[in-house]
Amino acid sequence: MVRFGEVSGKKDFDRDAKGVARSEAVVLVGIKDALPVGIDCGACGFADCKSFQNQAKQDGEFRGPACAFRLLDMGIALGSAVKTASLLNVDNRIMYRIGVVARRMGLVDWEFVMGIPLSATGKKLFFDR
Repeated sequence: MVRFGEVSGKKDFDRDAKGVARSEAVVLVGIKDALPVGIDCGACGFADCKSFQNQAKQDGEFRGPACAFRLLDMGIALGSAVKTASLLNVDNRIMYRIGVVARRMGLVDWEFVMGIPLSATGKKLFFDR
């Protein structure tokens, strides 16, 4: 994560890397090969789902375009995961930078991914920075 931040010139990858290095585990949650839901809402930026599906995937930090409803579903899954961890007194935080680097390293081949570092120590590693 530190190296990616240095090479890309993007901010805070080094800061988040410190928290990840001190965590006991990282959970990755992502989307792979998710088709649009088929309601032609236009939230993805295309007129309809068929136009969306005909687009070539563009690779950046994530691979898109992505169906907004699939991203919302993922957000719900992320929220459930961090709430469950919190109920078990496991410190956590959703971090997009983990997902970026996990994709770059080839740990996952998902289009969109977020990471959740987990820690059960006396200090809140991901909020007390």
